[in-house]
Amino acid sequence: MAARVHLREAYLNSEIGISGANFLIADVGAVHLLENEGNGRLSTACPPVHIVLAGIEKVLPRLADLELFLPLLATSGTGQQLTVYNSLIRGARRSGELDGPSKMYVILLDNGRTNLYKDPEFREALRCIRCGACLNACPVYKAVGGHAYHTAYPGPIGAVITPHLRPLEEWNHLAFASSLCGACSDVCPVNIPLHHLLLKNRALAEKAGFTGILWPLLIRAWSMVYRSRNTLRCFKHPIRWVASLAKWLSIGSPEPAKSSFAERWKRRE
Repeated sequence: MAARVHLREAYLNSEIGISGANFLIADVGAVHLLENEGNGRLSTACPPVHIVLAGIEKVLPRLADLELFLPLLATSGTGQQLTVYNSLIRGARRSGELDGPSKMYVILLDNGRTNLYKDPEFREALRCIRCGACLNACPVYKAVGGHAYHTAYPGPIGAVITPHLRPLEEWNHLAFASSLCGACSDVCPVNIPLHHLLLKNRALAEKAGFTGILWPLLIRAWSMVYRSRNTLRCFKHPIRWVASLAKWLSIGSPEPAKSSFAERWKRRE
């Protein structure tokens, strides 16, 4: 009620209302919006001008396709069978109609999406319906939140597409802020292999030389130690010392087990 008191006048007196689009329906020329609050309808219906900003990947061929995508988006996003407000907007107010804007503009955004579509692997990321399921499942996103990504698209899907929509040199670090647990891929309703694409982004950054000199050296050293049980056994104590140092420096690091699985197995036998 407090929000209604403060915001209602702003909706009624604004000269321009700006919205996104969950889907753009090609065969009927409609903009589809889903929401649970009703603010979207106020933004699109009250001001005299309505501007829609939507990525080119939002286009669906037919109105009948909503039969699949509406329950899919609602269930994956909030656990509902259907969202509370579903709006199909087919243009500005027509003659004789009392409500709605007098002018409507739809702006289709590319912003790197065409280049993403050209790649046979990364084009799968454009299937995203923005349900947010990967954000809910991601252990990294749960810990740091959306603002830590400094981009409009946070979480696993953001870490996949942002380095392609913006310069890879500046945004490749997002792919490295992942545990690669695969939880995002498991919950994705449109089966985007997110953790595999994060690995691809890491490979692109490595190939372009954006990871610096230290990272390849550390990975090479890690692979030399971990590829052999005997080698790993020799480094058992140094690894514990490094973990103790990291703990003393308040750097998040898992504590190594006191004995290896092989040692425990031998002792129990």
